[in-house]
Amino acid sequence: MRLSKCLNNYYRQLIISLCLLSVIPLSSNVFANEASIEAKSTSRAWHNVEKRGTKQNVYFHAWGGDQQINNYIQWVADQVKQKYAINLHHVKLTDTSEAVSRVLAEKAADNHRNGQVDLVWINGANFASMAKYQLLAADWAGELPNFELTNPTNNPAMTRDFGVPTQGMEAPWGQAALTFYFDSLKVNDVPQTLPELLTWSENHPGHFTYPKPPDFLGMSFLKYALIILNEQQPANIKEKLYQDATVESQAQLLPSLWQFLDKLHPTLWRQGKHFVSNGLALRRLMGDTELQVSFTFSAAEIPSAISRYDLPDSTRSYRMKDGSLSNIHFVAIPYNSPHIEGAKLVANFLLSPEAQSRKQKTAVWGDSSVLDLSQLTATQKTLFAAPEKQHLSANIINIDNTRLLGELHPSWVQVITEQWLTRYGVQ
Repeated sequence: MRLSKCLNNYYRQLIISLCLLSVIPLSSNVFANEASIEAKSTSRAWHNVEKRGTKQNVYFHAWGGDQQINNYIQWVADQVKQKYAINLHHVKLTDTSEAVSRVLAEKAADNHRNGQVDLVWINGANFASMAKYQLLAADWAGELPNFELTNPTNNPAMTRDFGVPTQGMEAPWGQAALTFYFDSLKVNDVPQTLPELLTWSENHPGHFTYPKPPDFLGMSFLKYALIILNEQQPANIKEKLYQDATVESQAQLLPSLWQFLDKLHPTLWRQGKHFVSNGLALRRLMGDTELQVSFTFSAAEIPSAISRYDLPDSTRSYRMKDGSLSNIHFVAIPYNSPHIEGAKLVANFLLSPEAQSRKQKTAVWGDSSVLDLSQLTATQKTLFAAPEKQHLSANIINIDNTRLLGELHPSWVQVITEQWLTRYGVQ
């Protein structure tokens, strides 16, 4: 009787095991089928984007103050013309806020379908403003096949703009870091930290300056200084730089910046009584030897300017040892673009290995790629191989041992600009 019961239990367990074994491959097949269906659905959706976006006119509003960048955008226009018969028009901006104001005015006029901006080069405060007023097309970046090449799951910088979640409203385009440069024939004691910069400028008056805010490059210098000057603050105070600027946080963090600038300004070019308006003017002062140390957010600008004889051949570049402000820049599609599909095709091409590798070349633009090379094929990786010959200024001193400093919350831009103008005038 006991033997019979044991046999019954044995057969019962055997049957259960066999049933489980038969279910496992079935479950695997179900998951595989679901993944296949999802992939086909995604492929079909992108095919529809390609179909609708072909032959569209796409108006790309982007800063037009650098000829290298303008030439690159023209190359992009040539490529999307060949691939999709898209007519890409570069609307050259002096400031990105011009595009923001245009879309905001269109929304106020109830123009919700026929806007004049199809794609905009954007980041930081301008993105925050457009997101706040719901001026951007929502949740589209994840549709781009090439977006996955940025490895966004393991690279959160691709989905955060100055710390603000992009929520699919932007696609990353490039990244850059604050880079200083100097004339190696004139400067032996190059300053490599913010305190050293003040000391150097005191010892070499009139040979350093920065663009006045709200210029992007000038703001970048001020943000770098603000971060460094508050490093000794408690962690709960420092972290407020990456949060919305409040009356309390301004009182805690800004005094050190104004104290530093009060000391620095009398040592600057023209005794700090006049400031240039942009990075191009800053570079011209270097080329005219009025300045001996300067900075840029586009490191490739330096060897390129040397090749055009805009800077002396003895120019060299470096990053500050105490940190280098770094950020990602993006493209976005306004909510009322009449050519959304065409804009998506352009944005996807901007993320292609072909476009990203070309953009990274010093002779073209020198803007760093946002692609994760581990996501590329062996053939695609070869596109990013460094050239055998390049100017010495392309070898950035301290690049391997300088920490990258994250961008402040966008709200600090307006706060710093307004208070700077109040303290130092519209010079």
